[in-house]
Amino acid sequence: MKIKRLNLKNYRNCANSELIFDKSKALIIGKNAQGKTNILESIYFLSTLKSPRTSNNTELIKFNEESFRIDSEIIKADTDIELSFCYNTEKKREVKVNGAKSTVKDFKSVLKTVLFSTTDLLLLRGTPQDRRDWLDRAISQIYPAYEERLSKYDKIRIQKNNFLKEYAKTGVFNNELYEVFNEQLSVTGSNIIYIRKKYLKEIERFAKKKHRTISESEELSIKYECNFLSDVICETEEIQREFLKSLTERKEEEIRRCQVCVGPHRDDLVFYINGQEATKFASQGQQRTIVLALKLSELDIITEKTGNTPVLLLDDVLAELDDIRQNYLLKSINCETQTIITSVDTLLFEDEFLKDVEIFKIENGNIM
Repeated sequence: MKIKRLNLKNYRNCANSELIFDKSKALIIGKNAQGKTNILESIYFLSTLKSPRTSNNTELIKFNEESFRIDSEIIKADTDIELSFCYNTEKKREVKVNGAKSTVKDFKSVLKTVLFSTTDLLLLRGTPQDRRDWLDRAISQIYPAYEERLSKYDKIRIQKNNFLKEYAKTGVFNNELYEVFNEQLSVTGSNIIYIRKKYLKEIERFAKKKHRTISESEELSIKYECNFLSDVICETEEIQREFLKSLTERKEEEIRRCQVCVGPHRDDLVFYINGQEATKFASQGQQRTIVLALKLSELDIITEKTGNTPVLLLDDVLAELDDIRQNYLLKSINCETQTIITSVDTLLFEDEFLKDVEIFKIENGNIM
């Protein structure tokens, strides 16, 4: 899978920027705040219809403009596919595949990407929400229906929260409705938990090997932390029973706090090195090794599940890695993986690497 052409019209600070990619490796050079990250963000947006930096698409529109547009030509399985996305200030969007209007589901099935940014390096030191967001984004790339399940669960959870808040105001409690909410949450939430645990075991299989190669001797393991389940992968029916039981047990707490107190929206991921919790005992370098192994493993999983190699997007991440991790990352990129890298300059790259790289320069959103 490769991007041949990318055209941005009024996307953030890119008024009219076009990139033609002839090689499998591209380097976008520019000073800070010139638009390097915007280029990678737009490519990631084409694959997910979500920005990793904002949930408000109007923020992607260039200042004083009415809309933005992304056009791209993709090569997938030796077939040329044109993708087009347009969004305006009235929050209307238009998605097209090969010039014809498309569903969101079909549009997102075309391009697969793995974005590795400096923000990802803070994954272990971030909040549980940060880790859940990473996991959910990674899963959505290979299980298209997963996002729908997340959305459905959140809607039910918000409805139950509102129900609890209303009870706090009125003192009127409908126990039958409360149990309906619990049943719906347990059904939808158990499916989310099952998929998350399954995906973590799959990515752990790849990440263990990569982590061991970088660290030479350290053993990585990952645990999905859910306060009513063990680390063993259970069937959804068992997860649902335990979830429903936990919701019943936390009833008084939920009523007191006016919110759902247990479920996948509260779960976390815990990473271990040689059996010790990485967030507590690992050095910054060790934590970054874990993230590097995870990101490269995302490539492997998408390739294995879809049969197509995703596009790898590296956003200023090399400057934050030491020589050992830089070299491992660059040497891990095979010729089948289109890789688009942003950097302030070319100083971090060896001449041998730069021989096969096309270089774009960007200034104030313009490709030079």
